[in-house]
Amino acid sequence: MSDSAELILEGKSYTLPIVVGTENEKAIDINSLRAQTGHITIDSGYKNTGATQSAITYLDGELGVLHYRGYSIEQLAAKSNFIEVAYLLIYGKLPTQHELTHFNEQIAKRTLVHENFRTLLSAYPANAHPMGILSSMICSLTAFHPDSLDPNLTDEQVDLNIARLMGKITTIAAWSYKHAVGRPLVYPKKSLDYCSNFLQMMFSDPTENYHVNPVVVDALNKLLILHADHEQNCSTSTVRLVGSSNASLFGSISAGVNALWGPLHGGANQEVIEMLEAIKADGGDSKKYIEKAKDKNDPFRLMGFGHRVYKNFDPRAKIIKAACDNILYNLGVKDPILEIAKQLEEAALTDPYFIERKLYPNVDFYSGIIYKAIGLPKEMFTVMFAIGRLPGWIAQWKEMRENKEPIGRPRQIYTGQTAREYVDIKNR
Repeated sequence: MSDSAELILEGKSYTLPIVVGTENEKAIDINSLRAQTGHITIDSGYKNTGATQSAITYLDGELGVLHYRGYSIEQLAAKSNFIEVAYLLIYGKLPTQHELTHFNEQIAKRTLVHENFRTLLSAYPANAHPMGILSSMICSLTAFHPDSLDPNLTDEQVDLNIARLMGKITTIAAWSYKHAVGRPLVYPKKSLDYCSNFLQMMFSDPTENYHVNPVVVDALNKLLILHADHEQNCSTSTVRLVGSSNASLFGSISAGVNALWGPLHGGANQEVIEMLEAIKADGGDSKKYIEKAKDKNDPFRLMGFGHRVYKNFDPRAKIIKAACDNILYNLGVKDPILEIAKQLEEAALTDPYFIERKLYPNVDFYSGIIYKAIGLPKEMFTVMFAIGRLPGWIAQWKEMRENKEPIGRPRQIYTGQTAREYVDIKNR
């Protein structure tokens, strides 16, 4: 295969190098295109543009492959836990027992937030969206840890900020929920593992003992692992772009939270539950809505089916389906919303219309069901996505920083008015 591409513009030939990744992905390197030709490329939404070369996550949408640092998502979900996967993504290798213990301890030591966070939280209305609170509170960490703003941090200082953020995000998230429902804030417990600690901060009450359900902990670990990174998506690219200006880790991740908050990105699992609620309100006839989904003239669309990237199947969906079935069986949840979900799932897995079009239930479908089953309000679903995606965002920010990538500065083709004379207001 040629190691270069030829571009012919206005009768002149230009040679552009070919870059090949370790999984044989190929790209045309256009770093020198404008300097050589005076032209730029247009790629709205960056669907054909590789903004970076990254060693973190490999995704093949056609084959349904997702690897973190070379390890398949299937193996990691079956054999690992969220904190171990976080270490893998951030530091590039599976930790030894000593490294994992140390990482856990560093995070656990930093789950407490400054008491002034209670004052900040109290200023928000009870109906404030938890993603807005999460983004604001993460950015506020720069005020409590001004050392994090230094663009020339040592590796040890970076590690400290990573532990701070990994530890505090669950406390901030749980407190935003408690604030919304008017319940007492619950402090973290160092004696609990990461997921168990989060659950006790979310659902425990000072008036009674709270026992963490191991089935829920297992499902939550899997959900967070499955969401931990997904290559150069909207929020990840936002983190890298903001970070390229030498913005702090906290500022960059806050920007990523806001990008994830958009309904076209992180809100898909919430849309699943809202769809199911709408079907229930209309009588709960799932067959009616299956037919509506098949009708190309009907504006109704099934949420949580198919995937923009995975053209055959989402490897994460197979994993989380098993966890979802386990949750519903062990918790014995009886909810008409979840019954409608099971009916839609069965139709999608057996109906030739959906099979032929590969409109399978995706990870958003099953994660929405799990979160509802364990008692999370739908406004918290995207917050859970953010907690899961955090180690991926951190890894991407860290890689961009270590590679000394230049500040991001996309170009444009101007389509506005050409030069014209100013008109005095009385003559307009």
